[in-house]
Amino acid sequence: MESISDQKARQRRRRPVVVLVILSLLLTVCFGAMYYAGDLSKLQGVVAAEETRTALRDVSDPDQLDQVIKLHPSNKQLKLLALANRDAMDIDAATRKLLSEVEPKPLPNLGDLGASSRSDLDVLRRDLKTAESNATGLASRYAALIKTTRDQVENDARSLGVGDDRLAGFMAMIDEQHAAWTALTSKALASRADYYSAYAKCVALLAREFGIYTVANGQFVFPFQSTADAYNRAATAMTAAAKRSSELDDETKSLRQSQLSGWKVFAGG
Repeated sequence: MESISDQKARQRRRRPVVVLVILSLLLTVCFGAMYYAGDLSKLQGVVAAEETRTALRDVSDPDQLDQVIKLHPSNKQLKLLALANRDAMDIDAATRKLLSEVEPKPLPNLGDLGASSRSDLDVLRRDLKTAESNATGLASRYAALIKTTRDQVENDARSLGVGDDRLAGFMAMIDEQHAAWTALTSKALASRADYYSAYAKCVALLAREFGIYTVANGQFVFPFQSTADAYNRAATAMTAAAKRSSELDDETKSLRQSQLSGWKVFAGG
């Protein structure tokens, strides 16, 4: 028959075994939960990606994004696209506003200067020089605008909790987007500056030849061919610069479409 002291000794020996068994069970449960959670997370990611691709399948215009995002308010990938779309619209609107501030006041058409006095021509020439200077100096203001916009977009994207890798990829896309807008705006500013410069040359020539030229059917007639040639060269440069400016509107539309394609690839990836 086993004594009481032997029973107690045996119980003491069993305790570590019981503890190890319990710890093993707990570890098994924890690892199983972690595996399940990871597997579930992967599944949720696959489902979200498929939902995103399906939602964007028929989207062919950036203006359609708002409606799609309203139908899937909890989809983080679509929320990122909403931020990218808002970023593009804000930059476009801000750029147009800055460009509208270049001209100190509306400029008359070149063909309307036939009735202008010498004083009118001098005032117009100063306005053109101011506009050209404004166009040249707008780059620094635009750079500040881009930085402010980028900081805001990054802050909003970070608040969505999409993960560091996804956030880094998104911001790389935003930086490419900003670089494209900056290049387009630089072309717009250069076209504006060229236009004002050529216009100022025409006005300077008219001021210099004031009282010598005549106006027939809305056209300036100069007594010397060399003067007429100089005027025509400046007027042609004006027309070319104005044409480049108008073509930038089409480039803006093309840029928006190109960016939409990039957004769809990013969101579905």
